[in-house]
Amino acid sequence: MAPHPETLPGMLEWNRDCACLSLDTRRLRHALEVELGEPGLYELVRERNPHLFSALPVFVDATWLQRMREVAAALHATSRLPAWQQCVLRYAPPAARHEVAQPGLFLGLDFHLEAGALHLIEVNTNPGGALLSSALARAQQACCEAMRELVPGAESAAAFEDEVLRMFLQEWHAAGRGGLPRLIAIVDEHPMQQYLYAEFRLYIRLLERAGLHARIADPRELRCEGGRLWLHDEVVDMVYNRLTDFALEGESQRALRQAWEQDLAVLTPHPRAHALLADKRNLALLCDAPQLRAMGLDESAARLLQQHVPRTLVVGPDNAQALWEQRRDWFFKPWGGFGARAAYRGAKLTRAVWEHIRGGGFVAQRLQPPGLRHLGAQQAPLKFDLRAYAYEGRVQWFSARLYQGQTTNFRTPGGGFAPVLSVPHGPLEG
Repeated sequence: MAPHPETLPGMLEWNRDCACLSLDTRRLRHALEVELGEPGLYELVRERNPHLFSALPVFVDATWLQRMREVAAALHATSRLPAWQQCVLRYAPPAARHEVAQPGLFLGLDFHLEAGALHLIEVNTNPGGALLSSALARAQQACCEAMRELVPGAESAAAFEDEVLRMFLQEWHAAGRGGLPRLIAIVDEHPMQQYLYAEFRLYIRLLERAGLHARIADPRELRCEGGRLWLHDEVVDMVYNRLTDFALEGESQRALRQAWEQDLAVLTPHPRAHALLADKRNLALLCDAPQLRAMGLDESAARLLQQHVPRTLVVGPDNAQALWEQRRDWFFKPWGGFGARAAYRGAKLTRAVWEHIRGGGFVAQRLQPPGLRHLGAQQAPLKFDLRAYAYEGRVQWFSARLYQGQTTNFRTPGGGFAPVLSVPHGPLEG
């Protein structure tokens, strides 16, 4: 049983002492198949994604959640600076130089929060898990009296889903389009084989409940003809882009790249949004307050970003030797990568891998450990990171991911997406 909140100074004790399992699997089935209207989805998730949802919540002080909101607002303000755009577009791929009015659907800001320190470790422009996390919120139960005030209700999940829908329409109208899109295509490579395919189906249902027509598609199914983008025999007016080829450079992206460059359809998120916000090389600028101030960012926002973005360096000939010698203090990841692929903790680097890293294409980020969620004295704790979904600088939803190992992997028993429960305690320390 969890201790009473009044006896606790903050989230560390909740995550250490509370062993409550808040997930009600019957409610989860009902949420996925009845409330969200997708029969068979619960069994699909259970069979294909056995570690998608954790039964444990993650507790976070409300003050830290507010700080995450402030970081999101500062990041948005930075991305709008002409000097910032000019700087980052110098090293961006050609597709990012096509200018459009719509900002791109929500970002995923990934944080580590441990020992009173909050660190923004990366930004994603096509983050997964938003609708899955809202479904998870619908399936929470209070296992003890102390948790009763903390567990979110279905109302908060429904309100977030309404925000997601409004965000799609805002993107559509920001692009200068009137009325409603005739067809929204949710596009990814081999979508039915994607780990988060279940979420694509939730997006279809969300859009259809609002009277919008939506389909899931592979980019190879698209073609440009007669000044329009087509999916088989239907005109596509809008594309929800879940591809990880952020610059649309692959052969399978040819039609989508043409549609983007010629404004044949509203693409969101898009290459320019990724270049301005999610290219990992940008982290080396975001942690540098003097440079941000020189670009025109106000003092408080520049200081906030420097405080919460770990020191990041682009690996190159000038710093490679020093980074190798200090590798235990750094985490290395490809600046064009995603989902922790080809990411390495410095302490585990081999010489062969290092030769690959020093050849280019990587950033080094000062190692900042994730938080820990304890399961009891007889079990090893799980690590967690926090994700804030934010649109135009405003956080819409929080989620957590529990895991063991080097990075989030959705292969850990007891791990997966977890609800974030706000506890009203704990002054900020860093």
